[in-house]
Amino acid sequence: MRAAFFTGQNLPLEIREIKKPKPVKDEVLVRLHYAALNHRDIWVQKDTNLTGQPVVLGSDGCGVIEDTGEDADPLLTGAEVIINPSLNWGNNPVVQGDTFKILGYPDAGTFSDYICISKKQVFEKPEHLSLQEAAAVPLAGLTAYRALFSKARLRAKEKVLITGIGGGAALWAMQFAVAYQARVYVTSGSNEKIEKAKTLGAIQGFNYTDPEWTTQALKEAGGFDIVIDSAGGPQFSQLFDLMMPGGRIAIFGRTAGNIPDVPTRLLYWKQISIHGSTMGTRDEFLSMLDLLESRNLKPVIDKVYPLEEIDTAFQRMKSGNHFGKIVLQVK
Repeated sequence: MRAAFFTGQNLPLEIREIKKPKPVKDEVLVRLHYAALNHRDIWVQKDTNLTGQPVVLGSDGCGVIEDTGEDADPLLTGAEVIINPSLNWGNNPVVQGDTFKILGYPDAGTFSDYICISKKQVFEKPEHLSLQEAAAVPLAGLTAYRALFSKARLRAKEKVLITGIGGGAALWAMQFAVAYQARVYVTSGSNEKIEKAKTLGAIQGFNYTDPEWTTQALKEAGGFDIVIDSAGGPQFSQLFDLMMPGGRIAIFGRTAGNIPDVPTRLLYWKQISIHGSTMGTRDEFLSMLDLLESRNLKPVIDKVYPLEEIDTAFQRMKSGNHFGKIVLQVK
C-alpha cells in the first residue's frame, strides 16, 4: 500500500510503499477512497522537529471498512464510513484531556491507501454525501460546529462575521450559520472569494486589505453578535470595535500569528466573551453529522488531486488561492 510520509521539517511529503496494516482488538481496517488537507498538516510540517520515525499525515478521510479486529463486529465490513479525527477527548466536554490528540500526528493519518483505527472513530457516511464529499467534512466541520454552537452559542437571526472566508472551517461555519438562519457576513483579502461566499448565502463581505473595512462593516451591519475567527494576528484587535454588547468571539486558528494587543476597555465595557476552541467531542461530531443530513449540507470543494500529486495539493493550500476543501483521491 502507498502512504505519504512526513520525514522532516519543511520537506515535501514522501510517498512510500509499505505493508498493509492488520486490525487488532476493536480496530477496523478502512480502505480509504478520499482524504483531505487541512492547515494543520502545514503547521505540522513547519513547526515539528521530527526526531523519531516518519509519520503519515492526514486527519480527514472516508472509505470502506475492509476488515475488523477481534473486538469489532465483522458485520461492519463493507460499510462506507467517515472518520472522526478527534482522538481521546476525555470525559470533560468543556476541554480536551491530557491524552487528546488529532489523527495524523503523532498517530498515522489518512494520506494512505489504508488506515487501522478504533471502531469508535468511524461513523456511517451521510447518505446524501459522496465519498469524496464526506472526506471534506471531519476536521473542519467539527471545528466550525464547536466554535459556532458550543462556544459562541449561535441563535437564529443573529449577525455573524466570519473572517478569512475560503478555508474549510470558515466555509463550514458560514454554511452552518446560514442554515441556522443567521445573518452572515464575511471577510477576505480577495473580492472574488467574497463574491463566491455571497452565492452561498453571505449577505455581504469586506476586503480586509482595505484600511476602511471596519468602517464599512459597521455601516453595513451595525455590529455583530458573533465573530468566528481563524487568523488572530494584528487585525484581531479591530474586531472589538465591531462587536455588539454581549458579543462573542470564537477563535480556532493562528494563520496571522499571535495577537499583539486587546483593547481592554471595550472587552469589559461591552462585556465581550472570547472563546478559544479546538476540534470537538464525539457528541459534537454526531450533532454535526445530524445537522449536515437534516439541512442537506454539502462541502465546498476547491480541487481534487491524486495521492501522487500531494505536494502540488499542498502548494495549492499554501498559496491561499483555494476556496473550499482540497481533496486527495486515494483509490
